[in-house]
This record gives sequence, structure tokens and C-alpha cells, in this order.
Amino acid sequence: MDDFRKIPKVDTILGHPGAQPLIAESGRESFTTCLGEVFDDIRSRIRKGEPAPIEVTSILAAVQERLDARRASRLCRAINATGVILHTGLGRAVLPSCALEAIAAEQKGYSLLEVDRASGERSIREVHVVELIRELSGAESATVVNNNAGATLLALTALAKDREVITSRGQLVEIGGSFRIPDVMKQSGAALVEVGTTNKTYLGDYEGAITDRTALLLRVHTSNYRIVGFTHFPTLEELVDLGRRKGIRVMDDLGSGAFVDLVPFGIPDEPTVQSSVEGGADVITFSGDKLLGGPQAGILVGKKDAIAQIRKHPMFRALRVDKLTLTALEATLKLYFDRDRLYRELPTLRMISLSIDECERRALSLAAKLKGIPGLALEIWDDHSEFGGGSVPTRQLPTKVVALLPSSLSLEALSAKLRAGLPPVFGRVQRDRVLLDVRTLQDREEDEIATSLRRILVG
Repeated sequence: MDDFRKIPKVDTILGHPGAQPLIAESGRESFTTCLGEVFDDIRSRIRKGEPAPIEVTSILAAVQERLDARRASRLCRAINATGVILHTGLGRAVLPSCALEAIAAEQKGYSLLEVDRASGERSIREVHVVELIRELSGAESATVVNNNAGATLLALTALAKDREVITSRGQLVEIGGSFRIPDVMKQSGAALVEVGTTNKTYLGDYEGAITDRTALLLRVHTSNYRIVGFTHFPTLEELVDLGRRKGIRVMDDLGSGAFVDLVPFGIPDEPTVQSSVEGGADVITFSGDKLLGGPQAGILVGKKDAIAQIRKHPMFRALRVDKLTLTALEATLKLYFDRDRLYRELPTLRMISLSIDECERRALSLAAKLKGIPGLALEIWDDHSEFGGGSVPTRQLPTKVVALLPSSLSLEALSAKLRAGLPPVFGRVQRDRVLLDVRTLQDREEDEIATSLRRILVG
């Protein structure tokens, strides 16, 4: 009871000279709210028999921390040292600087979102990117919605509602959030017709399942898993030929949406958007924020009549993208017309194409900045980076990591304190170390990691 009496009164805190700058900066209401939270924490500690700082200066410092936390953006930049290039939890693709600059320059006032400059008349909003997508992909037409899950659902609804869609059992994928092809099919109003087995499906399986109710032959790229060994699946060209003979459209859900060949980086089995267009698919869907390296978006390309039918569906408006997405997507797509700039300025491809020699150079640079921090031992190890984001499963990229071993903290505690900093730093705890993968670090983040570790270990 005596300890509770030692807690300063509210008026004492409010009248203290150290409180005045905080009140002036944050407002009296915010200050008193945080002060109440600090008092609650002090009382809770006293009840538990724990030490509780009851000096006025300590209380004001605790209030300052809470005010700073309130002002800080909850959706803030994070440092990704996990080695997962398309880290879904950390926002997947890092936008190129040209996209950020375009948003800042073009969206600080009104913009030509749905107005034709020449005529002054209303136009469609995705017109700003359609021609770029068509030129890059070779497709007759294109459109954009909010993400690839939306693109898939919209295409199935617009093209196959109340009819049948034939798909191989080996391609009934599930992506993050329990988004499953059979469930999407049900929501679209189309009837799923499964053919073949998990590991083998033949063209004859598709042909044998065709009825007068068949609307689509659907191929789904297994972008987040691979079936290997005793396998067989028809090629896209074979499905397209069957579709043309039977008067049935073919839809190709690519998922990741690569616009460049990844074979030079040891990825031989990731189809490009261009190859799907050349294969003759009527509709192709893929993501904007995976291997394409842009903002979250679902992109649909294909034949004019199919895309036009999709755009006319009422659901299209509910799934449309906003002006910020279109601005970032336009800037990202323009990089693909200059291959020298592309691998230098698009973060996703820059990280994928980073050589092991460059990784080693970066690891040595980071280690040099961390060397000498008291209570921290470190080494440089060989390791592997992941693509992530449901892209390129079973494939890894050789990398270098800086392995940390603190003397005064557990690995979990160090990892937690790194995440709690500003900006938060995400590594991974493996092999009895905290590992920092340099492949996924962006410019100047080495210094921020060093600052964070010094604050944690030195104070």
C-alpha cells in the first residue's frame, strides 16, 4: 500500500517543466492518455511485486516512449535480411525508385485517371498501362484488377458462370490464405470438372470430359509447388489446339507472371507471360507484385473478345485498381523496355540476378560495420536465399549471410529486439545463430542494421 502512495499525482506530472514540451507537441489529451497507461503499468508492476519506476523523470520518459509509438507509422519500412526475396509478410516486391518518384510527382494533385487528354472525354482508367502490357506480352488486349486472385475469380465468373471448366487434378492449387482453385470455381458459379490424376494427366482426359456445357479448359501453373518424377501434363499448345478444334477457350493462370527468362539464374521451369501468349491462350492471368516486381495487381492479357467480356462484367468495377497502383505499375513496366536499367533498377530482378561474388562483397561490408560491437561475435557463412511469395518452389539461390552470436542475449531476444527497432530488422534464427542474408538488403541498410545492433547491445 505504501508503494501505491509513492506514485506521483497527475497534477504533479502535468505541472513538471519536463512535461510542458511533450504536451505542446502532442496535445494535452494524448499526453494524459499515455500518462494514464503508464500509471496503469506502474500499479500492475507493484501488485506483482516487480520494481516500478515512480520518479517523475522516469514516468515522463515512459510517456515519451508511448507518444513516440503513437506517432510512428504502424505500416512502416522494414529491413528484410531473411533472404526471402518476395516476402509476403514484408510486402512482397520492393517497388523501384522510379515508381515511388512517379507517385510523388504525378499524384500530389489531380491526375488524368479517367480522362482522355486530347478529347477531354471520359476514358477507361487502365488505359495508361494497357498498351505497355500489350507491347511487352504480345497479347491482343489487356486489363488490370486488384490482384491475381481477383483476376482469376473475375475471369472464371465472366467466361464460365453456370458452365463447366476442365482442370487437371494435379493443378488444383492452394495459395496463401486458403485460396483454393476448387473454392474459387464454386464462388464464380462455374462447375469444376477434374481430370487425370495428381501426377499424370493426358490430353485425352480433357477431350473425354468435354460436353456441350464446357466453357473453358484451365491450366494452372503450380507456382508454389512442383510435382516431379513420374509425371505428364499436356502442353499449353496442345490444350489450345484441342480448344480450337472444339470451339472452347483456354485460360492459363500463370500466378507469378515473369516477363523475363530466368534460365540464366538457374530457374529453367518458370514460364514467361510471352510464352503463354505465343502458346495461344485466350486469357492469361498473373500477379503484378511477384516476379514482375511491381505493385499488387492482377493482370489479364489475351484475346480481344475474351478481355472485353471480362471488362463488361459487373464484378470488374469492384476489383478495379486505384490511381497509385496504376502509376507505380506504369513506371515499373517502362523499365522492361531498357534491359540495362531493368536489372539495375528493379529490386526484384536485381536481387535475383545478384552474383555470389557480389553477395560476398556485401557480407564483408556488413561484417566490417558490425565488427567491434561489444558482446557480438560474427562470422560469414554460405547459405541459400528463397524466392518466396508463392513463386519458383524448390529453387534456391546461393548467398552469403552474416551469422551473429550475442553474449548477453538469447538468439530469440536479439531477434525480437531487432524487430522492435525503427526500422524493424527481420533476420532468421538458424543453426544457433541470428542470420542476416545480404541478398535482400537494400541500399544503405547496412548502416541502419549496425546502428540498431549498437543500440541493443551497447545502449
